[in-house]
Amino acid sequence: MANGSHITKLNVSTNDDEEQILRANNYLFINTDLNGGTGKNRVFLWYKKECGMNPVTRIQFSFNDSMKSGLDDAAYELVDKNLNVGTRGDPIYLWYFYGNGESDIPIVDVKVSKDAEEEPAFLHDGWERLGCDLNRNAGGNFIYLWVKREKPSYICEITATVDSASDKSLFEQGFTRVDEDTNRGATGATTVFLWYRRLPDVSRTLTALNVSTSSHDETLTSKEGFDKLDVNLNQGTSGKKVFGWYTNKGCEAQIKNMVLLVNPGAWITYQKAGVNFINKNLNEGNNGRKMYLAYK
Repeated sequence: MANGSHITKLNVSTNDDEEQILRANNYLFINTDLNGGTGKNRVFLWYKKECGMNPVTRIQFSFNDSMKSGLDDAAYELVDKNLNVGTRGDPIYLWYFYGNGESDIPIVDVKVSKDAEEEPAFLHDGWERLGCDLNRNAGGNFIYLWVKREKPSYICEITATVDSASDKSLFEQGFTRVDEDTNRGATGATTVFLWYRRLPDVSRTLTALNVSTSSHDETLTSKEGFDKLDVNLNQGTSGKKVFGWYTNKGCEAQIKNMVLLVNPGAWITYQKAGVNFINKNLNEGNNGRKMYLAYK
C-alpha cells in the first residue's frame, strides 16, 4: 500500500518476534529504544502512513488503571503492550484516537527524544511533546514522544482535574491530558493532572501562563490580568496551595506548547534555549517530585 502523509496506525514491539511481525505488515519504526538506559527489553514505537485511511489526531498514555477508563469510554484505541516491560517502572500503555472535531489536527510525524538537550530544538521547530516519561519510574533516560501536526495549532484552553470522573467528557471536548501527576511522590496526595485544548485558530490562543505558590503570588498574578484554575495542583498534600494561571490578553507570542518538566536536566536547558520557564515548583512545600511548567 502506498504511503500517505498522515499517521494512521500506531503499535509497539517488546521483542524480536513482534518486530518481525510489524515489519512484515509494513509498519515503520522509530529507532530509539523506549526502555533506553534501563538495560532491559528493547521497546520500539511503530507507525503506518496509509493513503485513504483516517489520520490519528491525538495520542495519550496511561500509567495506572484509573487513567484508562476515560480513554476507553472516549473510544481511544489501546496498544496493549507495556512500554516498561521487564523494568521496575510503571506499566505504561499507549492510546490513540481518530477524531474530526476542531481540536483534532491530523498527526503527520512522530519522534522520540531521550535527552533534555534535544527537547528545546523540537519545541522551536513546532513539535508537540506529550507529557509522559516513557521510562517513568524505570530509571534510564527520560524518554518522550513528540508529534508534528498537519498545520499550526495553539493552546486555547487549560484546566486541571483531581480524579478521573471528568476524563471522558474532557477527551470528548478535545482536551489532551498532560500524562504526569503534578502531585507525583507527595505523601497522602490525590492524583492531579493538567489538561490543554488545541485549536488552529490563532485568535483564540492563550498568550501566557503562570503559577502561584502563595497568597502573595495570587494577588500579584491576578492584578496582572491572569485567570486562575480552580484546582489546587497540590491537592491532598501538606504542601502549599499551588495554582495554575493563564491569560489570552497582551501582545505576547501565542502559546503552541506547554510542558511539565520533571527531569532536572531540562530546567536549565530550557531556560538557556529561551523557552518560557515558570520558576515555581508545583510540589512546593511537600516531599513530592520537583517539577516546573514551561511553555513556548
